Amino acid sequence: MEKTLKLYPVTLFLCLAGTLTAADFPQAEISNGIIKAKILLPDTEHGYYRGTRFDWDGVVESLTYQGHNFFGKWFDKYEPTLHDAIMGPVEEFRTGTTALGYDEAKPGGLFVKIGVGLLKKIDDQKYSQFRTYPLVNSGTRVVTPERDHVTFQHDLRSEGYSYEYRKTLRLPFHKPELVIEHSLKNTGSKVIETDVYNHDFYMIDNQPAGPSYRVAFTFPPEAKNNLKDILEIKGDSLVYKRELQPGGESLFTPISGFSDKPVDNDIIVENTTAKAGVQEIGNRPLSNIDFWTIRSTVCPEGYIHMRIEPGKTYTWKITYRFYTLPLPNGNKKKRHG
Repeated sequence: MEKTLKLYPVTLFLCLAGTLTAADFPQAEISNGIIKAKILLPDTEHGYYRGTRFDWDGVVESLTYQGHNFFGKWFDKYEPTLHDAIMGPVEEFRTGTTALGYDEAKPGGLFVKIGVGLLKKIDDQKYSQFRTYPLVNSGTRVVTPERDHVTFQHDLRSEGYSYEYRKTLRLPFHKPELVIEHSLKNTGSKVIETDVYNHDFYMIDNQPAGPSYRVAFTFPPEAKNNLKDILEIKGDSLVYKRELQPGGESLFTPISGFSDKPVDNDIIVENTTAKAGVQEIGNRPLSNIDFWTIRSTVCPEGYIHMRIEPGKTYTWKITYRFYTLPLPNGNKKKRHG
C-alpha cells in the first residue's frame, strides 16, 4: 500500500465504539465570507469514509449559507467502511454496471475504483457497488487545505490502469457558490472508460422529502419507473405528492428527456418550507440521470461519460449556486451559465 501524504493537521480522539461523530475525524473548514463548509478529509486509517463505493475526496459534512444548511448526516447507521455512510455532494465512478478491470479479474485478482484505489475481487459474483472490497493499494494522496478551498491529489499506479486525479472544492470570493473542479489523467497503458455521477444527498435544513421540495430540470423529465403515489411530473419538475415515511420508504427512477448538450446539465432543488434552494450546473453533457429519495434526502444524480486514452487528460466542473426564496421580483432561477 502506497503512502498517504497528509498536509493537514490530524487530531486523534480516543472514543468509545459507537460514539464517534464527524467532528472526530480529519477535516478542514473553508469560507469565502458568506458560505462556510466543513470538508471531511481522506485517510486510510482515520478517515470518516473508508468504503469502496464513493470517491474519498471532498466529502462535505455541512455547508451553510444565509442560515441554511444544505448537507448533513442523512443515514442512521454509521460504519467507516459502509458503502453509503457518506455526506454531501460525493461522486462515484462506474464503468457500466461494474468497475475498471473487475470483469477481467479472477477471484483474488485486482481491479480499480477511481477515487478509492486498487481493490481485490472477492469471488466470482458480479460487481456490486454495495459491497465493500479489500483495499490493496490506496495510492498516494496529497491534501492541501487553504482558507477558501481544498485540493486533493490522488495518484494510483497499477498494471494496466493508472491515473492522476486532481479535485478542488472552491468557494469563489463572496459568491454563494461551491465549485468542484476535476481533472483525470490516464497514466496507464489501458483506456479508461467510465461514467461519474454526483449523488448530492441534499437535505435542506433537514426538511423531510415531501411536498415542500421541487426538483426542476431544463427539459420535461420522463420517469422510467412507476412514481407511485409519491412523486408526479409537472412541466419541467418532479414534485412530491406526500412525505416519505420513516423506516426506509424510498423511490428510485432513471430520468430521460435530456439532450446531448451541456445546457441540460442543470438541476434545481429547492424547499419552500426552508425557503432555500440550490442550482447544480455541470459543464459536460449528461449521459444519464437517476433520481433517488428517502425521507431524509433528495438525490438527483447526473452522470457524465468519459473515455481517456493513455497519456490524455479529461476535465470537468460542477458549480453549486445557493439561494434563498422568494427570488427577487418573483423571478425564476436563471438556467445555465
